[in-house]
Amino acid sequence: MLDATEVAEVERAVRRVAEEQILPRFGRLTAADIAFKTSETDFVTVADRAAEEELAKHLTALVPGSIMVGEEAVAGDPALLGAIDGDAPVWIVDPIDGTHNFVSGSPRFTTLVALAHRGRLLASWTYAPVMDLMAVATAGGGAYVDGQRVRVRPVEPTLRHLDVCVSPPIWWKPVHRDGFHRLSGHGVALSFFDTSGLEYIQLASGRRTAMVLTWELPWDHAAGLLLHAEAGGVAMAADGSPFRIGGGNPMPFLVAPDAETARLVLSALHPDDAA
Repeated sequence: MLDATEVAEVERAVRRVAEEQILPRFGRLTAADIAFKTSETDFVTVADRAAEEELAKHLTALVPGSIMVGEEAVAGDPALLGAIDGDAPVWIVDPIDGTHNFVSGSPRFTTLVALAHRGRLLASWTYAPVMDLMAVATAGGGAYVDGQRVRVRPVEPTLRHLDVCVSPPIWWKPVHRDGFHRLSGHGVALSFFDTSGLEYIQLASGRRTAMVLTWELPWDHAAGLLLHAEAGGVAMAADGSPFRIGGGNPMPFLVAPDAETARLVLSALHPDDAA
């Protein structure tokens, strides 16, 4: 759907919006610039909204008939989520992934953009503005971080010594807690998720083995899942089925360097299902 020139055009647009709408506000937010959505830990800032609006203008103009499904737009109109499995091309956008970090002055935040059609991911861009780190992936075209092709890290088919990123405990249900404790008991080194964009770059670059997460919001995962898949990785729902970006996946879902490792982790999370 996009040629190489258009892929580069999206990259330039993402960089430009970050430079104009996000970076000037980093470290300079006032109380009036910050609002809360569902809770006091669910931030939205003037930078989130301004960046999403600017990206919507650039991206929908690039692909005629395309629809924007942005985190902030969906907060106002949840019905927009249904467009992901519809007939029109869809831009799935998180203008600031890691808003809590952005608000607190940490550079660990990213802008996430993915293009999908009928639930299939076609291209993605992950940009960390403060670090000036850009990851780009296209379906069938590979995964690149700052212009260098990346691959997942091959691992031996054993749980011991795997390093797995998991959702922070605040997002665990009892069944998740029990599964993560079983993983740890098998010798798996667990670490807690920080921000989607940077975690997926770590996975795609082979600096981390796997990730198990307990939520499926598309703007958190679309860009990273294509990056990881084009680096050779796989994504599975809790029942072993392929992860669907349009939602409805049994939780938790996982990303791993290969299907064998994914099934191994699933069997530890849900031993009764594997019996």
